Amino acid sequence: MIARSITIAVITALAAAGCAFGEPTNDDGGGPPNLPPPKVTATPDTGPPSVAASVIAKDLEIPWAITFLPDGAALVTERDRRRIVKIGPESNDDGLVVTPVQTLDEVNSAGEGGLLGITASPDYETDKTLFIYYTTKTDNRIASLVLGEKPKPLVTGIPVSGIHNGGRLHFGPDGFLYASTGDASDRGLSQDRNSLGGKILRMTKAGKPAPGNPFPNSLIWTYGHRNVQGFAWDKQGNMYATEFGQNTWDEVNKIEPGKNYGWPTVEGIGKKSGFTDPIQQWKTSEASCSGAAMAGNLLIAACLRGQRLWLMRFTDQGTMIGEPTAALEGEYGRLRAAVVAPDGSVWVSTSNAGRDLAKPGDDKILRIVASGSGGVSKY
Repeated sequence: MIARSITIAVITALAAAGCAFGEPTNDDGGGPPNLPPPKVTATPDTGPPSVAASVIAKDLEIPWAITFLPDGAALVTERDRRRIVKIGPESNDDGLVVTPVQTLDEVNSAGEGGLLGITASPDYETDKTLFIYYTTKTDNRIASLVLGEKPKPLVTGIPVSGIHNGGRLHFGPDGFLYASTGDASDRGLSQDRNSLGGKILRMTKAGKPAPGNPFPNSLIWTYGHRNVQGFAWDKQGNMYATEFGQNTWDEVNKIEPGKNYGWPTVEGIGKKSGFTDPIQQWKTSEASCSGAAMAGNLLIAACLRGQRLWLMRFTDQGTMIGEPTAALEGEYGRLRAAVVAPDGSVWVSTSNAGRDLAKPGDDKILRIVASGSGGVSKY
């Protein structure tokens, strides 16, 4: 039986190591954040994983994606405000300083669309380039962006709708740019390899199909997706993605090039020939996970409707160990983005603004330190 909740653990090994910053706390206090390094275990953990969480930034509005710059600052997209804000590295009594950087007039914020994914170029120190995923009135698109300038579209014509717009961007360990797209409420697009809807895409920094893609002259890496909004890689290069189901099952999939993940024929584990089943499924009330990050061999999935993190431990071969563990259930509301920070912790954003469940300070950025992760993964 899947664990429903866990004790939020302060990682005592950090204190034993003499960390200068002290231990993190699970509160909404406004002081400058304590930033201990994550625990790195020399031997496999046998107990369930656990997390410690602290609020490090607040008063945002639907922070959708997070990326880090070489100086340690983070850039965060706010979906409906259509703007990029910088978080840190400076701090004050309220936590890390939040500074608006740029509003993008090209973005159309409607429904689930708006300013979505963001990721920094692996060569940011020299090229100063970001990559963003955003909605217009006619499509979703991927563009390069130098702060202070207009975005330069690289991939256009990604199907758009009020729902299911995908939007996550990350550079993989192979150096290529990956993007997730949704079916834009037209389920037939997911199986259509002539459409960019309902796919995971893999491209060069120029927006061209990356060498080694499974289909000739195509950006498509995998297909048959409904709405992927999170993906990450472990230290061995295994790729995992979180996916919104319809009414029955939300999924975590192990992503392999050229595979068909079944939507709309299959939702959840279907055991049908020609389709790749998820490695984990949950009822939609327990999950609806958006962001995903790998902390060592621990996959951390940030869930909206489920209002929790799901923690999943994997072997080096990409096999899940035991059952997923739920963390922070109901403590911070809806959780959206998840990304590994330069210090190996995981930053997670809330997505409560404009809803009845919003609390003072929403939306927030949380800093998560995980035990039982077996180390640190960049992805």
